[in-house]
Amino acid sequence: MRELVLARHAESEWNVLERLNGDPSVEVGLTDAGREQARELARSAGPVDLVAHSEFLRARETAELAWPGVPLLELPELNEFTFGHFEGTRWTDGFEDWVLTSTPEVGAPGGGESRLAAVGRFVRGYRLLLDRPEERVAAIAHGAPVRYLLLALEGKPPARVLEGVDPARPFTIEAAGLAKAVDVLERWVAAPDF
Repeated sequence: MRELVLARHAESEWNVLERLNGDPSVEVGLTDAGREQARELARSAGPVDLVAHSEFLRARETAELAWPGVPLLELPELNEFTFGHFEGTRWTDGFEDWVLTSTPEVGAPGGGESRLAAVGRFVRGYRLLLDRPEERVAAIAHGAPVRYLLLALEGKPPARVLEGVDPARPFTIEAAGLAKAVDVLERWVAAPDF
């Protein structure tokens, strides 16, 4: 891969309800506005040779609408964080408190993922993309994998609380920059701290 176009999926039905969804078996599709955002994504980002996407319906729909006819690659490593008991709730229904008080290696209550495990998974996904033979690859993921990588591109480790990522906003990253950012994330995985 020479260049990555990274984006969070377009607006979903649960985004407008402010609901957390980290279970890909719960099919949450795009809104009408999200479908238009997805089409605009390709107009903004330009052509690609491959579109990787998470296992989630909203990510796959974004990929298909943005670049119809381009080969797709499902990449579970870029799935959303798993929320455990917080699945289907709002940020303010307890998840925010857990985020503010838990350490990186503690999983969300009810079998949810730790931030340490999630970042390790994201690293594996980005490494897989770096190894792709296609020249220009798009990846449609979720807020956490996108924001963690954007922080790492600035040389910053994962933060306890993440700034949001606009839906379907493309970030173009050269392979060398992506490799350096993944190294930043890997160093944090080896010694996680907030």
